[in-house]
Amino acid sequence: MNVLITSAGSELARKLAKSVSESHTIRLTELQPIETNLEFVQSALGHDESTNELVKGMDAIVHIAETPPELKAKSAEPENFEIDYQTRCTYNLLMAASEEGVKHFIYASTLRLFEQHGEDWTVKENWRPRPSIDGLVLAKHLGEFTCREFAREGKIGITCLRLGVIVTPQEAAEAEFNSMWLGMDDAVAAFQGAIDAPSRWGIFHVQSEFPGSRFAIGNAKGHLKFDPQFVPPAK
Repeated sequence: MNVLITSAGSELARKLAKSVSESHTIRLTELQPIETNLEFVQSALGHDESTNELVKGMDAIVHIAETPPELKAKSAEPENFEIDYQTRCTYNLLMAASEEGVKHFIYASTLRLFEQHGEDWTVKENWRPRPSIDGLVLAKHLGEFTCREFAREGKIGITCLRLGVIVTPQEAAEAEFNSMWLGMDDAVAAFQGAIDAPSRWGIFHVQSEFPGSRFAIGNAKGHLKFDPQFVPPAK
């Protein structure tokens, strides 16, 4: 399978690419140049032929959708930069993908959409998000809407992974406990499961499973064969 992975400069994209390159042919893309041994195409994800060329021949697209911190910091309006990327750039990527016959698109959203719900509530995928005014959270909410409209029109199958707060074991050992933690290896495994199990329109909550974890992940365990292994270190 030919798989395009965006935000290639991010740690998640790098680890995912390394893992899935054993069984799939990978093409990476990013807003700025990066060093990699895999096929790489720099792209602004604009509304032009270059984005069509980027996605041509792909069977699936994994839209990690992380903006490079240095580019975001240079922007005069960082929050608007984030919103523009999650909406306009995601739209351009989806439009090109649907035109070029790509079958499956995976979008990385966030469980932070439910931060304003009570922590003792069992929030499932059919609950309505209550995004805060945080720029990233609002941008991801709008990104989900963009994906949903393409799925409703039947232009492309879309899987939306709402990810917890991604951490490594070392980061978890040094940080205050967070009930939304998602181990990096578990995040990679969730994307691998999504690549192997396409959806027409599917939303899955993805976080690691440990005492005090906040979200039920039964749907991800079932459809994605998600089997989380991360356990936060004892404090």
